[in-house]
Amino acid sequence: MDSSIEILKRKIESFTPELAEAFIKIVDNLDTIPKSNVPQFQLDEVFNRIQFHSENNKTKLDFFESITELEKSCA
Repeated sequence: MDSSIEILKRKIESFTPELAEAFIKIVDNLDTIPKSNVPQFQLDEVFNRIQFHSENNKTKLDFFESITELEKSCA
């Protein structure tokens, strides 16, 4: 593993400024890729339901009895 890292370091050090900039952009984009397989619209729907329930706590979540139960499931 250490030798692979050293090889990578040497290759990166030999990059032209333009290539280094492109490489940085690629690496930065890797960090922003969602790590969840759940589609964003479903995450948004759950968020909106939880937010509504938090503001109207006498209502029931249609998929959990309470926020506490949801929090236990996600822990």
